[in-house]
Amino acid sequence: MQLVSLSWGILSLLGMAAGFMPFFGALNWLLIPFAVIGAIVSAIAVGTSPPDVNKTPSLAGLLCCGVAVTFGFFRLIVGFGAI
Repeated sequence: MQLVSLSWGILSLLGMAAGFMPFFGALNWLLIPFAVIGAIVSAIAVGTSPPDVNKTPSLAGLLCCGVAVTFGFFRLIVGFGAI
């Protein structure tokens, strides 16, 4: 579950990077729900992992998804939701 959350976070960041290119701003309408679901999966992975297991991949996935959502919203506001 931890590798899934980390992979989801990395994919969210890649989508965010693509959404920052000119004329790809509308991609953020798909990226934000994807990253929110990834954050939920990461939070579940952090919460359900045993205490003796390293939680770093899950926390990194949670951080990546949070960054992707934050910058995705910023890009939608700056680009007026389409550009």
